[in-house]
Amino acid sequence: MSSLSKFTRDGVRDYERRRYRGLDQRLVHSREMALIKKLARAAGTAGLALDLPCGYGRFTPFLRGRGFAAIGADLSVEMARRSAENAAGAGPAPVYRAVASDAARLPFRTGVFDLLLSIRFFHHIHTPDGRAAILGEFRRVTSGYAVISFYRINGLHAVQRRLRRLFGKSRTNIKMLERGVFEKAAAAAGFEVVKVVPLFRGIHAYHLALLRSPAFQKSRN
Repeated sequence: MSSLSKFTRDGVRDYERRRYRGLDQRLVHSREMALIKKLARAAGTAGLALDLPCGYGRFTPFLRGRGFAAIGADLSVEMARRSAENAAGAGPAPVYRAVASDAARLPFRTGVFDLLLSIRFFHHIHTPDGRAAILGEFRRVTSGYAVISFYRINGLHAVQRRLRRLFGKSRTNIKMLERGVFEKAAAAAGFEVVKVVPLFRGIHAYHLALLRSPAFQKSRN
């Protein structure tokens, strides 16, 4: 993976203003948040959480509202900085820190996180080796649960993505996985796959997976 993100400070602010401005993206955001909140209940209401990539801090209010001290990590120094600024502007309740980090080489102790969020990231990882390295690191630092999004092959959504690229609406080349590929990679990394849910069944490639670390089971016995 690249060790440097090209986001500038102004670029981050522009992305933050534009990202969920459209009606369709507001609808996706609302549905996405509802599913994340539902899945993350398994992790309880306190502890330490990792949000990676944190972006400008979209999920920080949710994590802090659930009582989690949180660390935001992003390949972009400017994204990490902006997430910390937004957290500071929201008041003093639970601690929030932000760091710039490569997801495949995390600077955290083994088993330190009770909850890990990785939203809208894995569809940018195009190789099995890349996914395996990142999932291995996620498993290493997680002693509780992980909520991770990925794209599963969906014909209707694939056509829509091609049209958007054809007409210049999107330059992003996302990776959609065949059924079972993400689940097998997560299991190979050492996670238990608890549940996988679609954003919009049948019409959208986006899925969310709830994963559990075996360390969580040991701590409960």
